[in-house]
Amino acid sequence: MKYKLIAIDMDGTMLDSNNEISLKNREAIKLASKMNVKVIITTGRVFTASRYYAKLLGIQTPIISCNGAYISSHDGKDILFEDFLSKEDLKFAIELANKYNTYYHFFGNNTYYAKEMTKTALMYLEWNKKQCSDDRINIEVVKNYSEILNKPDINFYKIVLIEDNEEKKEKIREELAGNENIEVVSSWHNNIEVMNLGVSKGNALKKLCKRLKIDCKEVIAIGDSYNDASMLKYAGMAVAMGNGEEYIKSIADMVTDTNDNDGVAKAIEKLIIG
Repeated sequence: MKYKLIAIDMDGTMLDSNNEISLKNREAIKLASKMNVKVIITTGRVFTASRYYAKLLGIQTPIISCNGAYISSHDGKDILFEDFLSKEDLKFAIELANKYNTYYHFFGNNTYYAKEMTKTALMYLEWNKKQCSDDRINIEVVKNYSEILNKPDINFYKIVLIEDNEEKKEKIREELAGNENIEVVSSWHNNIEVMNLGVSKGNALKKLCKRLKIDCKEVIAIGDSYNDASMLKYAGMAVAMGNGEEYIKSIADMVTDTNDNDGVAKAIEKLIIG
């Protein structure tokens, strides 16, 4: 099979444990691009963070961010698709987080809204210190979420709840399951990610492939976590990372090496470069 597109997750897949792209991964991705294979970044992160890595790789293909809620050109000038979480459903998730005293953050209009300056918010704060102005992420600590939700000119893509207590996390999941208007996934052992119903990496990849006139059989998808499952199921060749969740490995056609041992490069070398 001659593959025309590779969809690659970022965290736990393309990025190693230090949030860096290894030299071998860079070289393999660039070589695949030179062979006219489109390389697509698909991530749960906000667009600004994914654009930084796209620039690092020198790829100029569309980027799928926020778990598929946002697809844009590599430079962000053209929005190809976006799907918003309703403010009612966002409020529902926030109130649920507050009920269990759980940390949360949500994304909208290139701004990262955090309950408090801890956990992931601190990670992005450190990120900003290393970036040029164009690649910095706006961070705003939410003192009164109602004020933000009531602003008519702001749309929101997703909310992430982070809870280390397993019992509390499962109770939150159970209550979220009662809302039929949302999509719930996870990209890490302690997080819960909520988007609008129908939003997924798989559906976003399907929309993009239709636009590019690429058949799903000509697609390779590489991922490690539950939020990657939909795109692995869509792709003709599903590749799970060696460090991935067991469920992801069970639905994959192939398991490559870990993210700390050039797993992406090894998959590309086997399936594309030869």
